[in-house]
Amino acid sequence: MTTRIGLTDPAVAVRSSALDEDGAGASFAGQYDTYLNIVGPEAISEAIVKCWNSVGGERMEAYRKEHGLPAESLGVAVLVQQLVSADVSGVAFSANPINGNRAEVMINTTWGLGESLVSGKVTPDSWVVDRSDSSIKDRYIGEKGTMTVLDEGGTTEVRVPRAQREAPTIDDQQAREIAKLAVDLETEMGWPVDLEFAYYANDLYLLQCRPITTL
Repeated sequence: MTTRIGLTDPAVAVRSSALDEDGAGASFAGQYDTYLNIVGPEAISEAIVKCWNSVGGERMEAYRKEHGLPAESLGVAVLVQQLVSADVSGVAFSANPINGNRAEVMINTTWGLGESLVSGKVTPDSWVVDRSDSSIKDRYIGEKGTMTVLDEGGTTEVRVPRAQREAPTIDDQQAREIAKLAVDLETEMGWPVDLEFAYYANDLYLLQCRPITTL
């Protein structure tokens, strides 16, 4: 079956999203399951069921209690997205979540798919961009020892080639492009944003946008 994007059985990401997720006080980031590089109706259906089943459990009960939320979730939606085979992935904040400075955009990036970054398994590159003039206020190039890449029916972690471990994942112009996207999204949404993005073949893709909950 050919999809609306013109591809037959494209690889997709299957992501769960609770109906009360990503509010002003709790982001739920990483609490629900995500399945990447899923191909075919049967595999997608199985991943959707797994996402639904990830709503319960002691971990979620503890998280909801900690943030003063009802013990029972309002329900869970599942998003199926065409997978971006990322060369570089990252997260960006339209305000600096470390020091609360709303005049700064903070960006973290790593090689490959974003799973190794959001799981905390790598020390990413970090960029701070001034919102007023798009100047680069700070940059830190991390030693990115591992990266998440596509594997048959999913993903796997591999070692980053030595020459790339301490090489910057993006340049200054790309950092400014990401910062502009974050600022534009904040203006559109009406609140400071925490977004996930990817670069593939030098094109920037927005994957997800939620409120910053740590300011």
